[in-house]
Amino acid sequence: MSRPRKLPTRDELRTWRNFLETTEKLRTLVTSRLQHDTGLSPGDYAVLLALSEAEDNRLRSSELAAVVGWERSRLSHHLGRMERRGLIRREECATDSRGAHIVMAPDGSKAFHSATVPHLRTIRELFVDALTPDQLAAVDDITAALRRHLDLPEPSTPAPRRSSNSRTSKAE
Repeated sequence: MSRPRKLPTRDELRTWRNFLETTEKLRTLVTSRLQHDTGLSPGDYAVLLALSEAEDNRLRSSELAAVVGWERSRLSHHLGRMERRGLIRREECATDSRGAHIVMAPDGSKAFHSATVPHLRTIRELFVDALTPDQLAAVDDITAALRRHLDLPEPSTPAPRRSSNSRTSKAE
């Protein structure tokens, strides 16, 4: 017979709640600024970012769903709204009649490029500037540990190499 797992302590629960409440507030503020400053939703930005990083600014819808981490039905509905706004277009896939390529439209490219600097300024102001370089490195280590524990894939953008005077990871 296996023993039941130990429940979190009061301090562990406090840390958990602080983490949840803080990340939710941060997400809310970043989302609000993105929408206000650019007219793009976080979903729009995620789709446009994925397309901007893809060869020829195009991905099959199944690939796009995997990149943004959405169910295909959610993606399909969102893409319909983006297509009506002229941000993306769908093109038939020459190799699979059931599939479609999602392509960034010129208006989507313009919206994405116009949104990037204000969005990155918001990230700097609300997240990066609030932490020291050592704290940022710790956040990176913590998120890497959580990703491994949850069997999540590696992030799409590799972590920058730390300078020799920065704290090194256990693997180094």
